[in-house]
Amino acid sequence: MNKLLKNISIPNDWLIELKKHETTNNLGEVISFLNREILDNKEISPAGEDIFNAFKYCNFMSTKVVIFGQDPYFQNGVANGLAFSVNKNEPIPASLKNIYKEIENDIGPTKNKSGCLKSWAKQGVLLLNSSLTVEISKPGSHSKIGWNKFILDIIKLINNKSNIVFILWGKHSQKYSKYINNKNHLILVAPHPSPLSAYRGFFGSKHFSRCNNYLKQNNLSEIEW
Repeated sequence: MNKLLKNISIPNDWLIELKKHETTNNLGEVISFLNREILDNKEISPAGEDIFNAFKYCNFMSTKVVIFGQDPYFQNGVANGLAFSVNKNEPIPASLKNIYKEIENDIGPTKNKSGCLKSWAKQGVLLLNSSLTVEISKPGSHSKIGWNKFILDIIKLINNKSNIVFILWGKHSQKYSKYINNKNHLILVAPHPSPLSAYRGFFGSKHFSRCNNYLKQNNLSEIEW
């Protein structure tokens, strides 16, 4: 059985920024729900200590790119708290294989040797799922437990920064575009990289070179994809 989520929280630098904007009340209900599920012997993905890894490895000040995912991977032991990312010892998922393929066609082979994307996060890429947890073997099971309120708080917070690249793949992530101020940021939109939709416009979108060109134009370091 999973351990109760007693001491987990979003990292302090993000918490400080959220408090400035008085938007820190939306996590309590989510954590309470998760603890009730754990007491009911339900298995949660990712592990409790990994739930906020997107924020742990990408701090608020360094965030310059946001890539949205949907659910964490719902298989046991696969998700590591970063959208599209898996633990190093896990097979690379189909969507991530397509992401790597697009990187190679756009700017050359990816620097990554596995499906773990911590190296991107540490460079300022916030790999953000719209739900940060899911019940094992039940995709979408935590889509209505309150994560959406928290994610909107994060988007509005990042929107106060300047020169952020928002990469929105698929209709699910594109619904957030209305909360982003286009004048201050670059928004890149394409179909989802899953095998079902990648050939409908994800391949050839050149989001990785377009992202880096924008960062360079704004005197920000490019991402080593």
